[in-house]
Amino acid sequence: MSLRPFLQPDASWLDDPHPRRILGVALATVLGLAAYGFTVGWWRSPMMGIHVAVKMPLLVACTLGCNGLLNGLLGLLLGTGLGFRQSMLALLMSFAVAALILGSLAPVTFFLAWNAPSPDSANAGMAHSAYLVSHTFLIGFAGIAANVHLHRLLSARAPNRRSATLALLAWLGGNGFLGAQFSWVLRPFFGSPNLEVAFLRPDPMKGNFYESVWHSIDHLSGGRAVTTIVSLLMLVSILAIPVIAAIRSYKQPTR
Repeated sequence: MSLRPFLQPDASWLDDPHPRRILGVALATVLGLAAYGFTVGWWRSPMMGIHVAVKMPLLVACTLGCNGLLNGLLGLLLGTGLGFRQSMLALLMSFAVAALILGSLAPVTFFLAWNAPSPDSANAGMAHSAYLVSHTFLIGFAGIAANVHLHRLLSARAPNRRSATLALLAWLGGNGFLGAQFSWVLRPFFGSPNLEVAFLRPDPMKGNFYESVWHSIDHLSGGRAVTTIVSLLMLVSILAIPVIAAIRSYKQPTR
C-alpha cells in the first residue's frame, strides 16, 4: 500500500471507498497505534504495554464506529459532497496520519519509558504525572498534523473551503468529545504506579478524562493549575499560527 495518500491529500481515494482500500488504511492505523501504545504502557510493565497496544486501536474503532452515522450526516448537511463511506474513509485516513506519526515516535517514547523512574521508586508519582502530560502533548501534536491533512483532503473534495472547514470543526467536536470519554472508559493507558496492572479499571465510568489531566497538571505545577493551563493555551495559540497559515495558504485544486 502506497503512503502517498497519507503524505499528500488525494481526493480520488474518496471517490472509490471500496473495502480493500478501507482495510489497508485501517491496517496502517492499527499498526502505528499498536507500536506507540506498547511504549506508552511499557513504563508500568510489559503486560501493560500489551494491553495498551490493543486498546489504542480499539479506542479509534469505538470512536469512529459510534460516531459514524453522525459524521456522515454532518458531512452531507455541511455540503462536503461526501457520503457515509467517504466520510468514514476521510476520517480514517486522518487517524492513519496520526498513527504513522506516533508509530514513528515509538522508539523515542520506548527509551523515555526505559529511562524514567521505575513505578516502585520514590519519585513514581511525579514521573507518572510527567509521563501523562508528555504523551498528551505528543498525541495532541499528531492530532494537529492529522487534522491539517484532513482539512486539505476535504478542501480537495468539497465545493468550497467553507464547507470543508465547517465539516472539520463539526467532526472534531463530536469525535473529540466521544474519544475523550472512551479513553477514560478504556483506561488505564499509562498505568498508575499504586494500582495493579489490569486491562480495565474496576470502576471505568467513575470520573472523566479532563479531571485526570487537571489533577496531573495541578500536581506538576504545585497547585498552580490555572496559571499553567493559561500558559499552555497561550503556547498552543502561538504554535497554531503556522498551522492556520498552512491551512489558509492551501489552494483548492481545480477538478
